[in-house]
Amino acid sequence: MARKHHPGLSLSEVHESVDTTSTRRPNWRGVLSFFGPAYLVSVGYMDPGNWATDIAGGSKFGYKLIWVLLMSNLMALLLQNLSSRLGIVRGRDLAQANRETYPRYINYALYGLAEIAIAACDLAEVLGMAIGIQLLTGLPLIWGVSITVLDTFLFLLLQRLGMRKMEAFIIALVAIIGLSFLIEIVLAGPNLREVASGFVPAIPGKEALYIAIGIIGATVMPHNLYLHSALVQTRKFTRDYKGIKRALKLNFIDSTIALNLAFFVNAAILVLAATVFFKSGRTDVAEIKTAHELLDNFLGTKLAPTLFAIALIAAGQSSTITGTLAGQVVMEGYLHLRINPWIRRLMTRLIAIIPTLIVILVNGEKNIDSLLILSQVILSLQLGFAVIPLILFVSDKKSMGVFVIKPLIKAVAWLVTSVLVYLNMQMVTEQAGSYLATPGHLIWKTVIILGGLLFVALLIISVVYPLMGRRRRNMADQFHPEASGLKEIAVPLYNKIAVALEFSEKDEKLLSYAIGQANKNSSFVLIHIVESVPARLLEKESDDLETRTDQEHIDFYTQRLKQMGHEAIGVLGFNRRSREIVRISKETQADMLVIGAHGHSGIKDWFYGQTINSVRHELSIPVLVVHV
Repeated sequence: MARKHHPGLSLSEVHESVDTTSTRRPNWRGVLSFFGPAYLVSVGYMDPGNWATDIAGGSKFGYKLIWVLLMSNLMALLLQNLSSRLGIVRGRDLAQANRETYPRYINYALYGLAEIAIAACDLAEVLGMAIGIQLLTGLPLIWGVSITVLDTFLFLLLQRLGMRKMEAFIIALVAIIGLSFLIEIVLAGPNLREVASGFVPAIPGKEALYIAIGIIGATVMPHNLYLHSALVQTRKFTRDYKGIKRALKLNFIDSTIALNLAFFVNAAILVLAATVFFKSGRTDVAEIKTAHELLDNFLGTKLAPTLFAIALIAAGQSSTITGTLAGQVVMEGYLHLRINPWIRRLMTRLIAIIPTLIVILVNGEKNIDSLLILSQVILSLQLGFAVIPLILFVSDKKSMGVFVIKPLIKAVAWLVTSVLVYLNMQMVTEQAGSYLATPGHLIWKTVIILGGLLFVALLIISVVYPLMGRRRRNMADQFHPEASGLKEIAVPLYNKIAVALEFSEKDEKLLSYAIGQANKNSSFVLIHIVESVPARLLEKESDDLETRTDQEHIDFYTQRLKQMGHEAIGVLGFNRRSREIVRISKETQADMLVIGAHGHSGIKDWFYGQTINSVRHELSIPVLVVHV
């Protein structure tokens, strides 16, 4: 069940919405109620952005880079558990903790980088889903990209159904991905002894090192660290030592299972590429579409490429939902700005779709893989700004108390961070270096150099500032000013009350509420909007049956109020309800408006319109909304 928004809570509409403390159900169900957040996080580790590096690694070097996948999975497991620890112990997500710690200008920079990373991740998901749709149906890529806009409505529906339903949907998609690759592995029939040899660390050459860097760089997604620290707060548990320790233990188990499933998917993609392509001498396969086309030829069945396309669509769809949640966490945590989830989703999706459509329209479908690479480079740039503050926060004994991470874990975390940041910086430096080596483009080269200097400066500040011992700001202070004693309250008097009528049995209730707000000097403005076709076209000049009937009705209502001893006038408006109600209220100088609400939501709002929201944003007077 979705909760009401509360300031200061991460994902407030679902905060503590899953109760793990109920004594009415068996103990095993209480344990299972903790499981779920890590599965939403795990889809970020098997999104379409990871597929290209897995396919390239398997087709070029066989099974020799499986150990790289395992190592990156262990790194991810460590960092995700630090993220969940922050959320469970401090009750803060990473964005909120950053806002508490860093000065405003640093937070704005961190927020901007986080949003760019989420948009870049969404770009990979858009392309993955679009390619999957194209491979499955044959639709042109540009149509597949356009279709991905529709998942905005799917996300809206899932969020309305509640957290557990959303988690169940994601787990179902993960199961589809895992089952698809399990069948493909069985069809490919790899030599298990040779697969096992891939767990022995070895780098066969410089090109293998580059692909290994790509695999590691594409594994740990920065937005997942923001997301996990928020998702664990959807569980309600007893906040004492025993309860927190139990929550940490069960979330560790949850993360271990979920991320191992992600490892299985990535390893399956690499093993499939190694068995089908490397063993057949096709070491040049590095693109998703090429791999799909060749599966049929090498395995001799159309089931394999079909399953491949289905898994790709499921990976894109599941990743896009968690990306939206991460965007909500980042926006609320850094800015305390809440907007409708579907608008947020649509904004993120359009940011990803527009550059994709431009590339397809200008260059066709040839440069799509370069967009995937670009998205991974952008994600790499953001990684340090998520990981470094996270380690600093969970290492702070003052805020974490007895749950501060142990020195050994801290040392390993910093080692992992150093490796990840170094490898990602190396990847980005190589990409920028190759561009700077080309002649011309002086302005863009200057922008890249200045951007690089600012990037390094911000990275240093993110490390140094929390260590300077600055006082952490109180989170509550950021949402509301300090509470003060109530002074003498003046009760307002409304001298002219406007009432928006619809000429039905509900008008009696509206008028009773309006009269309840009146005083002895109050007068009433009765408003009704004519929406017939002639009224829409001719407005005040219309003289159709509906306009004449509505005039009779409003005259009757006005006369009835006068008989009750109230002063009243009736005014008809024409065409658009919200615009006309606002216009008449302003022209008659009403100091209060009473309007009815029917309780529409979701699709009905789009179908019938949202008069109340439109009206209240245009008026500066009080608006009394009566549920009719």
